[in-house]
Amino acid sequence: MSVQRFTPEGLLQPAPYHHVAVGTGSRHVHVSGQTSSLADGTPVAPGDLSGQVAQALRNTARGLAGAGATFEDVVRLTVYVTQWKPEKMGAFMAGVESVADEIGLPQPLPPASLIGVDCLFDPGVLVEIEATALVD
Repeated sequence: MSVQRFTPEGLLQPAPYHHVAVGTGSRHVHVSGQTSSLADGTPVAPGDLSGQVAQALRNTARGLAGAGATFEDVVRLTVYVTQWKPEKMGAFMAGVESVADEIGLPQPLPPASLIGVDCLFDPGVLVEIEATALVD
């Protein structure tokens, strides 16, 4: 599988993500929205956006691995954050940076959308992350 990520001239730079990903592969992998819970449902980092981002990314990596994929295969990330405000970007990126090496998350990130929402399925969940990958 090959994913080429880039930001064409004329699009916003610098950005913490690439604007375009071109992937080739025969299998699509879709990882559902991952939160900061452990496998037994225990919440990780209650009230802490950075900590929840880090754990949600770890869980996303586990989902990818279960399908034989890694973040190198990811062509799209979608992130939902409750009560989003631009002032939260530092805490969000701190969570990303804290686990990037551990989980093999490339930086800049694959193409990504960060979507602010009023709430998620549980009031304690601050972030949910989905991934789409292409794998041979």
